[in-house]
Amino acid sequence: MLVGAIMVAVLATGVLTAPVPYVVLDPGPTVDTLGESNGEPVIEISGIETSTSEGQLRLTTVGVNPDASLPEVIRGWLDREEAVVPRELIYPPGQTREEIEERNQQQFTRSQTNAEAAALRHLGYPTRLVVALVLEDAPADGLLAEGDVITSVDGVEVDGIAELQGEVTKHPPGTARTIGYLRDGEPGTVEITTAPDAQDGETPRIGVAVDVEVDVPFELAIELDRIGGPSAGLMFALGIIDKLQPEDLTGGHIIAGTGSIDDEGNLSGVGGVPQKLVAAREIGASAFLVPAGNCDEAVRNAQPDLALIRVETLAGALDELAALRSGEELTRC
Repeated sequence: MLVGAIMVAVLATGVLTAPVPYVVLDPGPTVDTLGESNGEPVIEISGIETSTSEGQLRLTTVGVNPDASLPEVIRGWLDREEAVVPRELIYPPGQTREEIEERNQQQFTRSQTNAEAAALRHLGYPTRLVVALVLEDAPADGLLAEGDVITSVDGVEVDGIAELQGEVTKHPPGTARTIGYLRDGEPGTVEITTAPDAQDGETPRIGVAVDVEVDVPFELAIELDRIGGPSAGLMFALGIIDKLQPEDLTGGHIIAGTGSIDDEGNLSGVGGVPQKLVAAREIGASAFLVPAGNCDEAVRNAQPDLALIRVETLAGALDELAALRSGEELTRC
């Protein structure tokens, strides 16, 4: 009997500690984009006067337990504030954890760049599309060069990535397009025949990667580590605008939110909204900015005393914050 009991105990321990094909998501930390992290401003602007606000603009995150044990998974199933998802949704097969974390960090860096471009564009600063890379053997190879500023497609002016993509994809692959550009300040045009995208075989491409640059008379930097993914873009953009204009966007409230943003201020849905809502409730937020695509999910996971505000663009988010400050009707999910 003693031997049997020991064997059962050993087997039970093995079962309880063995890896399971699930990960547990829980509410992650929130960060005030108007405040500090590790003693340094999250958004640092120098060379121009900035303003301060009475409230907070908090980005929200999701914690991931990649090595959850069976008891932790069972607890996650029973806890409404956590979520248990198949491991392959977070860590796709064929990719190492390091590769996935590197991709998430790249997305986070891109979210910062897009937030800066969207915020400064909204404030009226001029933007330009700079060629960062010309793909080898692509249609633009030998015709455009790194550092060129793309200004137009078939005579239509473009100054945003979405605008450029929209113009290039208006006609099927194999169509000759006239691309206007500046090189060392000198204007020029070149005819480029589009080719199908290497992945989907359909979308017309010219074969360049571009960055959005903004001409501003000051220095701007976002300093925040250990956060991945694209979902902080909206709150970064709002933080930049709040610091650069006299008006307090918060109205003294703690505003939380999430949303991926492009350089033109358009928002996209993100993951982990239920856990982010819990995190917002825990830090006392009175309102949560929800991308339109996440509204149904947010309503199903609504938290007490947390207003769910539906937003589609940066401009729309600013309008909703103005309505919140003035006590006007909000666009709710």
